[in-house]
Amino acid sequence: MPTTTTMTAWQVRKPGPMETGPLQRVTTDVPRPEPSELLVAVHACGVCRTDLHVAEGDLPVHRDGVTPGHEVVGEVLEVGSEVGSAVEADAGAGFKVGDRVGIAWLRHTCGMCKYCVRGSENLCPKSRYTGWDADGGYAEFATVPAAFAHRLPRGYSDSELAPLLCAGIIGYRSLLRAELPPGGRLGLYGFGGSAHITAQVALAQGAEVHVMTRGARARELALELGAASAQGAADPPPVPLDAAILFAPVGDLVLPALAALDRGGTLAVAGIHLSDIPVMNYQRHLFQERQIRSVTSNTRADARAFLDFAGRHRIEVTTPEYPLGQADRALSDLSAGRIAGAAVLLV
Repeated sequence: MPTTTTMTAWQVRKPGPMETGPLQRVTTDVPRPEPSELLVAVHACGVCRTDLHVAEGDLPVHRDGVTPGHEVVGEVLEVGSEVGSAVEADAGAGFKVGDRVGIAWLRHTCGMCKYCVRGSENLCPKSRYTGWDADGGYAEFATVPAAFAHRLPRGYSDSELAPLLCAGIIGYRSLLRAELPPGGRLGLYGFGGSAHITAQVALAQGAEVHVMTRGARARELALELGAASAQGAADPPPVPLDAAILFAPVGDLVLPALAALDRGGTLAVAGIHLSDIPVMNYQRHLFQERQIRSVTSNTRADARAFLDFAGRHRIEVTTPEYPLGQADRALSDLSAGRIAGAAVLLV
């Protein structure tokens, strides 16, 4: 049980550009967990571009005054009365007070629709999300359904773990969607929090990685991590690509990314939001069985597979740190492209 009944949190009061101050810092009640939920003391929360989309209104409001944040690392303070039942245990829960736990983007699915039944719970029409449908981790405390909480790999600090819970998981699913062949050439468009983790996963699997991004520091980081090349966001890579992932939410980059693909290559679009895509030229961009695929959230199986991978392969996570009280500055820096790696709020 927490020793206080109130907490500091950030809420999206009026979505809009960061310079208009869409976030408001408030003192509010510590949330109470439902019978199937955990109450978590937040230690660290990653700063994701999806948080920026929620704050700036690129994503439609699902809950007025929502607290953003869905890359949460913390400690279980309270366990709901139904946690530990047979159903919860089958879902991979079984948490107890004092456990280190992760809260990610996907928060609820119905478990009964055709998508859930076939293992595609990321497509569930009744899915709900942390920091969009329910309050997230830009706060001192948060709740999570135990069946959607995650056990975390050892050997990482709280700050290093936080970005793994969305940037890492979504990047992992994007890599699966891109269908990179063994030993293939992978292009990454944009090199922020998710891309710099995904690059390391691909390199560990034997891929050759090429990075296209606007920031000079991001290009330096890409080369430091082992990328074969790094150039401007719309520049052609030095070799044809077998697969590519678009992380930057910029529709204009879809065309150069498709043009860079070799025959039969796949472009995966990783973001939940993308600006409009210009008119394509069929011969230049899609012919010879090139294809483009979207990425929609992730399944819990994706999350567990990636976190298991992170437990077996050390991932170096670049994490500029901000105190919780500077969440608005962190999102402003993200919006302005001033962050290399994946920023984290520390509580």
